[in-house]
This record gives sequence, C-alpha cells and structure tokens, in this order.
Amino acid sequence: MIKQPQKKNLSSIQVLKTLQVLLQGDYNMQELIKILNENEPSRPFNNSVISKYINTCRYCGIDIPKIQNRYYITSMPFGLKLDDTETELLSKLHNLVENTMTKRSFKSIDNFIDKLNRYSDKKIAKIEKSSYDFSSEIFENAISRRKRVILMFKNGQELNCTPIKIVETENKKFFKIYDKRERMIDLSRLSGIRATNESFLPVFYPEQTVIFKLKGALAKRYEARCDETVNLNPSDESITVSNLEENKDDLISRLLRYDDKCEVLYPKALRGEMKQIIQNTLNNYGVE
Repeated sequence: MIKQPQKKNLSSIQVLKTLQVLLQGDYNMQELIKILNENEPSRPFNNSVISKYINTCRYCGIDIPKIQNRYYITSMPFGLKLDDTETELLSKLHNLVENTMTKRSFKSIDNFIDKLNRYSDKKIAKIEKSSYDFSSEIFENAISRRKRVILMFKNGQELNCTPIKIVETENKKFFKIYDKRERMIDLSRLSGIRATNESFLPVFYPEQTVIFKLKGALAKRYEARCDETVNLNPSDESITVSNLEENKDDLISRLLRYDDKCEVLYPKALRGEMKQIIQNTLNNYGVE
C-alpha cells in the first residue's frame, strides 16, 4: 500500500508551538520571539505573527491575558476539569500554606496552582498588585455575564457575592459587591477571585441605582451607558434601564429630555422629585 503524502498546515503547527511555549511559563513578547525562533532556521516568528497566533488561541476559548507586558494562560476550556469542590479545596490549601508555612513551601504551592491554571478549565486567579488588571477583568466579566463571584481573603475566608462595580481611589482599588448589603472590598485584603456559574438577577436596588422605563422609538434606539443594564419588556416593547451612580443632576436633565417616553420607577424619592420639577415647569407657563 502506497502511503499518500500528507499536506501540513504550517500556520496551525506554528500556533501549537506558540501554545506549547505559553504552557511552560509567562513571557513577554521579546522572550517569546527568542524562544520560538531558537530551532527555526528562517526565524519566522516576530511580534505581528505571534500576536496573531495568540489571538487564534483566544478565539478557541483559551484565556491569555496580557499583564505587565507578559502573556499568561489562565484557563483551558478543553483542559483539566475541576469541579467547585476541588477548586475550593485548592484555594483553601493555597491560603493555608501562605499563612502557616515557609516561603519555600508557599512558592511550591504557588507554582503548582499556577500550572493547574494553565491546564484547567477554571480560573483560580491570584490577586497581587501585578495581576490587579486580570483580577479586575474577571470581576467585570462576571458583571456583564451576571454571574456571582467568590472572593478569597488572605485570612482563609471566602465570600460568594454579587459583583457591582470597580471603584478606584488615589492609590487603592476596591471591588464593590452585594452580600445582604453593599460593601467595598479592598483588593489588598484578597488572595484570589473566581467567577462562578451562579447567575444573579438585578433584584436589589441600592439607593444609588435609578430604574427608569423607556417606550416607543426611544426604547429601540437607546444605547446603554457604561454603568447601565437594560432589560427588554416584550409585552409592550419597552425597556427597563438600571442606572448606577450617574450624577443625579445630569441624570435628571437627561431623563427630562426624553419627555413622555420616559418613566422613573425607582427610587420613589426621585420619582416624586421628577413629578415636582414637571409640575413647577407647567406652573411657570400657567398650566394647572
């Protein structure tokens, strides 16, 4: 039997080579170029090519964030399957070693968790100053997907909560979350964060949140602001908008421009304030 020659897809092979290197460690672009070209006679890897191959891996569902100019593999959707119990045990083990054992032991467990991250289908994100951007990315992604998160504290405690937003002050970053009440969590208190598959609904309305309803053509063309979530009401094709912490005066001015296509639903105090503004305007024109 004559063996038929097989055509090789060079680009696919190069993508796999790039992935193989990324599974070995965290590298910046120059280090990737050097490592990938070591055994290549024609030096085919450069900045543009490697960026394209990394984006191909991302398109396949592999999480490869860029933090401090280094590329990290943090989740493999077709890799090792870890259930919630296993992930929780690993997180507790990580915290226990950090708080009770030597730096050498902690480095070993840290490297172990890091390797599991690369081959696992779940993110077990450590929170350090160098990885604040990636931790924030997980938090913001959970908000957009309406998934609860588990915050892992350095003292070993864990908190399953609803993410609201990220708040930055002068030199500090906070996760604003909801757990029976609104809380601000300083990232320096945390050792890790993990997104869950548990969905949440916007059923709690803190005082800073304004809920309003838009109707007609306005509802169809309305574009949500960065701190807004929109729900469609199929019965009358209206939308309900949840607005978080926009400047009150700016928001009122904007909602008044929407005329009778807008109705404030919550909070009652703002609803009453809007009614009074409209009534005062009508009184100025002699309309009862």
